[in-house]
Amino acid sequence: MRKAWIVGGALVAGGLSFVMVLVVAVYLVAGNLAGGMAAGGRALAKGAVPAAYQQLVQKWGNLCPALTPALLAAQLYQESGWNPTVVSPADAKGIAQFIPSTWATHGIDGNGDGKRDIWDPNDAIPSAASYDCELAKYVKDVPGNVSDNMLAAYNAGAYRVIQAGGVPGISETQNYVRRINSLAESFAAPPSRLDPTRQAAGAIDFAQRKLGTPYLWGGEGTAAQDGRFDCSGLTQAAYASVGIKLPRVANDQYNAGPHPSRGQLLPGDLVFFSHDPTDSRAIHHVGIYVGGGYMIDAPRTGAVIRFDPIDGADYFGATRVTEDGAKALPTTV
Repeated sequence: MRKAWIVGGALVAGGLSFVMVLVVAVYLVAGNLAGGMAAGGRALAKGAVPAAYQQLVQKWGNLCPALTPALLAAQLYQESGWNPTVVSPADAKGIAQFIPSTWATHGIDGNGDGKRDIWDPNDAIPSAASYDCELAKYVKDVPGNVSDNMLAAYNAGAYRVIQAGGVPGISETQNYVRRINSLAESFAAPPSRLDPTRQAAGAIDFAQRKLGTPYLWGGEGTAAQDGRFDCSGLTQAAYASVGIKLPRVANDQYNAGPHPSRGQLLPGDLVFFSHDPTDSRAIHHVGIYVGGGYMIDAPRTGAVIRFDPIDGADYFGATRVTEDGAKALPTTV
């Protein structure tokens, strides 16, 4: 059984370039996909999957109803960061991170050349899809969402899913299912165009130009601070650049506008994280949402301004600080 967590280092190496194209995809894609889209499958976001693998992922991601191209892309990215030569400490190999014993029983000749090559993405990607769909058959009668149960079986084994009557109460498995579902949203083209307001786009542009800048606690980007920021200093400066004045600290910024739900997020919304899910005064971090489940943020001492996923145990909520954007929210928010 392959494990998603054994190749985390690969994601660090490939993550930045992936999210850079992800931001472009979130802004520009309106359901288009080069080469068309198989019936029943949602299009992949333009540029989110490397061009060499896009057609493979689109084709094989529609192998069975429980799988989608976006789910398959999320698994491959989580496993290897699209690196076809990576080897994990557990001896999982290639772009799909099969361990040899699993490959021996589940690897297929995806490109029809007469060989089953664990290192060849033309075999490994179809094999990953085939394996997913085989697991989906094992758990098809288990209560709950069939795709979630498939992912849980991929991580923990089909027997545990059947025994538990759904996603088992194993923290690693539950986190894996949540992670893949969140990443899948990043790889799927939005059903309609996501239009940030002009001010929100300007704030994102400001933050993007600070990518790679070292974090500084208390930093507000002054010359004396070598242009460095902490988390709320970055968000304050980004919106100041487009004429919006925000409070200085994160928990005060949370109250600077209405609060969209997770499903209502648009690029430019501020996203917040708290040590206490019931208390906004316990907020400890803020970033600027860029779409696809990611934000730009200044994380902590020793790190640099970068892209990070927003979905985690300490995600608290969001605030929309642009007037035009706030008008688009339901009055009950």
